[in-house]
Amino acid sequence: MRQIFLSDITMKQPVETGGIAFSFREKIELAKLLDRVGVPVIETAPIFNRRTDSLLIKSLASAVRDSVIAAPLSLMEEDSAAVTWSALKEARKARLQVVAPVSTVQMEYICRMKPAAVLEQVRTQIAAAKAVCKEVEFVAEDAGRSEPEFLRKIAAAAVEAGASIVTICDTAGNLLPEEFYASVKAVREDLPEPVRLGVKISNELFLADACAVSAVLAGADEVKTAACGDFTASLEKLVYILKTRGNEHGLTCPVRDTELRRTINQIRRMGEAKHGKTPYDTAPHDGSDAVLTVHDDMDAVMKAVAGIGYDLGEEDAVNVYNAFMRIAEKKESVGIKELDAIVASAALQVPQTYKVQDYVINSGNVITATSHIRMEKDGQILDGLAVGDGPVDASFLAIEQIVGHHYDLDDLQVRAVTEGREAMGETIVRLRSTDGRLYSGRGISTDIIGSSIRAYVSAVNKIIYEEGTL
Repeated sequence: MRQIFLSDITMKQPVETGGIAFSFREKIELAKLLDRVGVPVIETAPIFNRRTDSLLIKSLASAVRDSVIAAPLSLMEEDSAAVTWSALKEARKARLQVVAPVSTVQMEYICRMKPAAVLEQVRTQIAAAKAVCKEVEFVAEDAGRSEPEFLRKIAAAAVEAGASIVTICDTAGNLLPEEFYASVKAVREDLPEPVRLGVKISNELFLADACAVSAVLAGADEVKTAACGDFTASLEKLVYILKTRGNEHGLTCPVRDTELRRTINQIRRMGEAKHGKTPYDTAPHDGSDAVLTVHDDMDAVMKAVAGIGYDLGEEDAVNVYNAFMRIAEKKESVGIKELDAIVASAALQVPQTYKVQDYVINSGNVITATSHIRMEKDGQILDGLAVGDGPVDASFLAIEQIVGHHYDLDDLQVRAVTEGREAMGETIVRLRSTDGRLYSGRGISTDIIGSSIRAYVSAVNKIIYEEGTL
C-alpha cells in the first residue's frame, strides 16, 4: 500500500487569496486539532515579522506532537534558513520549504530574476536548509505555466542540493483533471524513486478535488489541502475519497476519518466567525461551548484545559480538577470561559513579585486615556505612566513600563460577579510568554479597570515565578 500524505495549508493561505485571518491563539488551536486527527503535515506562513512570526512557529513546534510542522523560507533573504530553523528546531518533526516561481512571468514579476538566477538561488537555499534540517521540500509555484524543460531542470537541481520532496503547483488553476494527470506523471517519471512528489492545486475551476485524485493516481505522494476554505483541495473530501476507494488502488491515508468531521466543524466555526457573515451568532450549536459536566473525569477536564492552550503540571491539574468539581456539582455544565476562569484562579498560585498599590485613570470622549499605576517590588515603590487607546490599554502599557517587558495579550474576559450598582467585576487576562506558554491572571474589583489591572499583574507574577525572569 502506498501512503498518501495530506498537508494542511489552512493557516498559511493569505487572506487576499481566500485564506482566513486566524488569531495567534486560533492558529495554535487549529494545529492541535489537526494533529489530534493525524494530519501528516501542517504548514505555516513564512517569517515576515521576525519576532511575532518566530514566536508562532515556536509555539506550534511545542504544541504539535505527531504532525510535521513545515515552514517556508524566504527565497531572497540569505539568513532565512538560519532564522526559520531557530524557530522550528524544537519541533518533534520539522520540515523547511524552499518556494520559488518557475514560470517565466512569475520569475520576472515576483523575483525580478532570470530563470538561471532563480535556479541558482533555489540550489543555494536548499543546501542551506539541508545543512540544518533533515527534511527539505522544494515547492515549484505556477508549474502549470512553466516551460517543461526548465521545470525538469530546477527539480533535478533541487533534488541534487538535498530536497527529499518536490511539489508542483497549478497556481493558475486552469488545468483539467486529465491534463493535470499527464503533467504529474511526466514529473514523477523524471524524479528519483525515493523523492516524494507533492501537488498543490488552485480551485479556480472548482476542480481541485478531482485534480488531486488524478494527481495521486498519476504517482503523487502528497497533496496540499485545506480544512477550512475553498481555495484548494478539501482535506475532508480527500480523506473520504481515499478511505472509500483507496484500497482498490493500493492507497492508504493516516488521517482518522471517524474523528475528522467534528474537527472540521470546529475549524469551520472559527473560520466563519472570522468572516463575520452575520452580526450575531444565530447558527445552531452542538453543545461544544458547554463541554464538561460533573460526570467528566480528570482526563476529560485536562483535555479541555489543553484545548484552550494551557500546559499544567500535576499539582495544578489536581487543583483545577477539584475546583471544577465544586462548580460542576452545582450546575449542569461548565463552559470553556468558565473553565478558563477556574484555571486562572486555581492554577499556579505564586508569591506576588509585583503588588498593586494604587492607580489613577483619566479618560473621556475628548481626551486621550492615561493611566498612572504605582506598584511595589521588594519593598521598592515603582511608578508607571502611559497613554493608550482606552483606559485598559493605557493601564497595561503602564504596567509594562514598570516591569520593563512586553507580553502578548492572548485574551481578555470581563464579567459581573454580583448584581446592582455596586457589582463586583471579574477580569481574566491571558498572557503569552516569550516561549509561547499561556499564563492567566484573575482580578476582582468594583470597577472594570481595577479588576483588569489586578488580573494583568497576576499573570505577570506567574510568568516571573515560573520562568525566573525579571
